[in-house]
Amino acid sequence: MTAPVRLAQRVCERFGVSRADAEQFIRNGWVSVDGVAIELPQHRVTDERVELDPDARLDAVEPATILLYKPPGYDAIAGGKPASSLVTPDTRWPDDPSGERLLRRHFHRLTPLVPMDAEASGLMVFSQDGRVWRRLTEDAALIEHEYVVEVSGEIAPYGLQKLSNGFAFKGRPPSPAKVSWQNETRLRFAIKGVQDGQLRHMCAQVGLDVVSIRRLRIGKVGLGKGPNGAMPPGMWRYLPVGEKF
Repeated sequence: MTAPVRLAQRVCERFGVSRADAEQFIRNGWVSVDGVAIELPQHRVTDERVELDPDARLDAVEPATILLYKPPGYDAIAGGKPASSLVTPDTRWPDDPSGERLLRRHFHRLTPLVPMDAEASGLMVFSQDGRVWRRLTEDAALIEHEYVVEVSGEIAPYGLQKLSNGFAFKGRPPSPAKVSWQNETRLRFAIKGVQDGQLRHMCAQVGLDVVSIRRLRIGKVGLGKGPNGAMPPGMWRYLPVGEKF
């Protein structure tokens, strides 16, 4: 049996590349050991089959941004049941149209962005990209979110107009919104700078109880649809390079 060596050393020997390039190829997910991609240059190999993808490139891997369809009952930012636990290689949406290669490094240091009630469902964002973090935090008040809110009860007279005008919430002035009926029990909200609890508060002001809340869109980015329909709860997709909120 061959003595164990670092995977980077084996790639250097077999493919005639420099150590730096070998480590970059490995970190970028282009090297497989017995058919399994390995992203650790220090991984030890002996007689295993080591292959370098014919399409391998030395381009730096862009930081990942992941879009999750959060089911109800998971904590968005902090709590005992974090939505981040749903973001695993196995829960990637099979119809993800991004074309991004799945890398283990994409699951390191993912920051959850844009708060959401634990009881709510819908689009959540996790990112390694400082540009996305700045956009969704520093420009939060400028980005429109779209929600479907299922309600019960009888809406007060001129209730739709009052919802559109907004209500003061937690010391902040009213946030005007675009509000319309989707059907007899569901309201569609398009609103900027929304805070946790704000939609429930607004509905209560016009005599409505909230049954459920689902976020469909943040800025220009929605949950996503594929050939087999919409992305299901509990699954995620990549934000494609070039797509912006």
